[in-house]
Formats: sequence, C-alpha cells, structure tokens
Amino acid sequence: MAKQQSFADKAKAKAKAAFVNVKVVSTVKSENGKYKFQEKFVKLDDVNKVTSLK
Repeated sequence: MAKQQSFADKAKAKAKAAFVNVKVVSTVKSENGKYKFQEKFVKLDDVNKVTSLK
C-alpha cells in the first residue's frame, strides 16, 4: 500500500504558533550601588514589537 500522507504534508497541516516568546532582561540599581538583572519571558505577536518593550 502506498503512503497517503508524507511527513511534509503533515508538518504543513499543523498550525504555527501565534506568539513568539522573548526573554527580556532589565537592570535595576540596588541601594548599594550594584546592578541586579531581572529576567522575564514575554509573549509577543510579532518579533518587530521587541523595540517597543520597556
């Protein structure tokens, strides 16, 4: 029997993720004068919106 669906057809049928996960690293100056880094993940609709993050 012939294969009905190839792997490429199956991969094409799956929907792409609507969001892009981006890691945001921000710096905070402590009372001692040292810098701390805070990391968080943010879901964005489009990669081009990265520049609009604070």
